[in-house]
Amino acid sequence: MRTPQRAGAVAALLVVVCAALVPPAMAAEIDVPMASSGTVSVIAADEAGAVAEAKAAVSAMSLREQAASVVMGHIPTTDEAALRAYMQESGIGGFILMGANVPGDEDALRAVTSALTVNAAFPPLLAIDQEGGDVSRLPWDGFPSARTLKDEPASAAESAFAGRGALVRRAGVGVNFGIVADVTSDPSSFIYRRALGTGPESSAERVVAAVQGERPYALSTLKHFPGHGAAPGDSHAGIPSSGMSYDQWRATDGIPFEGAIEADAPLLMFGHLAYTAIDETPASLSAEWHRIAREDLGFEGVVVTDDLGMLQSSGRPEYADPVANAVAALVAGNDLVLTVVFSTPETASRTVDGIIAAVESGALPSERLREASERVTLLRLSIAAEGRGLLPCAECAPAE
Repeated sequence: MRTPQRAGAVAALLVVVCAALVPPAMAAEIDVPMASSGTVSVIAADEAGAVAEAKAAVSAMSLREQAASVVMGHIPTTDEAALRAYMQESGIGGFILMGANVPGDEDALRAVTSALTVNAAFPPLLAIDQEGGDVSRLPWDGFPSARTLKDEPASAAESAFAGRGALVRRAGVGVNFGIVADVTSDPSSFIYRRALGTGPESSAERVVAAVQGERPYALSTLKHFPGHGAAPGDSHAGIPSSGMSYDQWRATDGIPFEGAIEADAPLLMFGHLAYTAIDETPASLSAEWHRIAREDLGFEGVVVTDDLGMLQSSGRPEYADPVANAVAALVAGNDLVLTVVFSTPETASRTVDGIIAAVESGALPSERLREASERVTLLRLSIAAEGRGLLPCAECAPAE
């Protein structure tokens, strides 16, 4: 497993632990010296050491803790007490901030992300869809979006996403679901205004540049694998499909994903898209598409589903059960299951219960859950390594 590259220094990954906040069991597993003053202790760890720490942390978890660690939840509120209680009671590994979680200014948003971070030494993956333009959760993001970047040099995309990543970091958010690697030249396409290019090569150049721009600030996510452009329709209301063959895909829509994976993008979001010549099942639930991402393209980071509530919105009876969808997604190869649409304060805990039941019944192999949890844990520890979980970056200079 390759450690996520942050600021171009995988081998120099630092493990940062706040003594006052680390559970004793985890501290023993990580084997980090504790400071009685509650100050931060920092030790250097190479890539193998970071992976070993993640494995040790997961090994020390109960089945419920492992199950919770691979769930990314959401509740639509800015109430800090409600958000903290939600994270404490569910124990889930991540939270996606939507518009309803974003107050009117950065200071208030930093209070929200602080409330979501129950344990600074093992922070959750806080994520946001900050593409800019049509999909923008931060009203103060004035950086160029795909609407204009698709017609500008790749360097413009790098600059825009460096600024955008800085805004995300200032807010106390670690993950940006912001880089659209889909390809289309059709202005009528659902994804056209959000795509960074109109052809495979032009898209790849700008997608790679966006990853490079964000790298010092936020964990970049490529979406929507294997590509929305070739599958017409809106996956928020159906299952767009394409008859494109594997060879055709590899030579066209797969190019931006392949390039950005080679550039070490740390997260890959799977879309609810059916490439029927490869698998009738949506890619998000397809073991074959996960094999392609891992074996053919060499992706070693965290795979996250697109919002699983979108499968329910398709109206297909086989996707009516949200917990079953989450389990199927994990079985297929996802590491993190995300639900927004139809999510309630109880959804995350019900999903955790369903994952536990699936492991106990054998429907979800315990090895698959452990693998997913280790990947997510490694990413969470990489955020802790930078001290990102300690406090949002209130002292950062404004992004320019």
